[in-house]
Amino acid sequence: MIKNTYDIIIIGAGSVGLPTSLFLARENLKVLVLDQYPSVGQGQNKCAIGGIRATHSDPAKIQTCLKSLDIFSNWIDEYGNEIDFDRGGYTFPAYDEKTAAGLKKLLETQKRFGLNIDWLEAADLQHVLPGICSDGLLGGTYSPEDGHLSPLKVAAAFFRQARQKGVEFRCGEKVVNVTRPEKGVFDVRTEKDVYTSARLINAAGSEAQAIGRLLGIDLPVYTDCHEAGVTEAVKRFLRPMVVDIRKYPSSKNFYFYQNAEGHIIFCITPDPPILGTDRRSTSAFLPDAGQRLIRLFPKLQNVKIRRTWRGLYPMTTDGIPIIGKIEEIEDLYVAVGMCGQGLMLGPGVAANLTHLILHGKPLLPQEIFDEFSFYRDYSGFSEALR
Repeated sequence: MIKNTYDIIIIGAGSVGLPTSLFLARENLKVLVLDQYPSVGQGQNKCAIGGIRATHSDPAKIQTCLKSLDIFSNWIDEYGNEIDFDRGGYTFPAYDEKTAAGLKKLLETQKRFGLNIDWLEAADLQHVLPGICSDGLLGGTYSPEDGHLSPLKVAAAFFRQARQKGVEFRCGEKVVNVTRPEKGVFDVRTEKDVYTSARLINAAGSEAQAIGRLLGIDLPVYTDCHEAGVTEAVKRFLRPMVVDIRKYPSSKNFYFYQNAEGHIIFCITPDPPILGTDRRSTSAFLPDAGQRLIRLFPKLQNVKIRRTWRGLYPMTTDGIPIIGKIEEIEDLYVAVGMCGQGLMLGPGVAANLTHLILHGKPLLPQEIFDEFSFYRDYSGFSEALR
């Protein structure tokens, strides 16, 4: 086989590109992964805080993340790499009737599409979340099979397994041009070399729109910025991820969990969104996040915060990823616009995309997978558990 020629090239070595490379290589395809950063998982993957949930409001996301949860929960048995997966669950507490009604309304859809979730009254939720503020607490939803893990260990685990299966990685190579000549293959030019393949996957995260434009495809993906932080270690008292979806003047929601070492890892969704690609931390984040943390768990008021960071959310206008085949260009596939949920969606996306490429259809029923279609109507944004 000619040097630099592959069965498939994946642009992006992140939460989606890494598992996809492994799953394709397991099917005996020659796979190349290109990434502009010096090593894998250095884009948005390393900025994730580690939550893994199937608790969504859209059937496609629910079932894709259920697949991811299955893969993560069996990872140690199948591959042996430690990824710190803890099936501690997800909780969405409610402190007002509107929030409670919205969460309860979603339960029917969530259960119908396979999610193990239920409503807990305030006393039962307090048992799951010892120390949560009880003043005005009405209850909340609890999905015990969701969980959290280490994004860095996951990236390393997928990388090691993919390498063992023969995947080639070229990091530190930014893609500068992509063409598809009449010979029916893609020529992918980086700053260092040119690579050729029969198929191409755009899984470039925050660079997805720029890569699409190289091929004349305008992907409706934009980026906004979210900040996160981590505290010193304290005695373990909490297993679930806690998501407070109440709106405050400067934020839409706030979520956090405690990892196995006892650190509290937290993140906030700013309101209004901070658009762009600036990854520098801001002075406003800690006061806002700190106040929200203390409101939910007053006993954490003296905990010390050790570090903050900022990452990018590659967003779509309707809050749903774009996954599938681009009909205008033969053998071009996309898995972009993960809306900050690439870590939890990644393995499920990879499994469906691999099946689509090899067998012409995804693992999900087509009518559900079509929620991810590039050709959908992007109107009708809903914020419910996106």
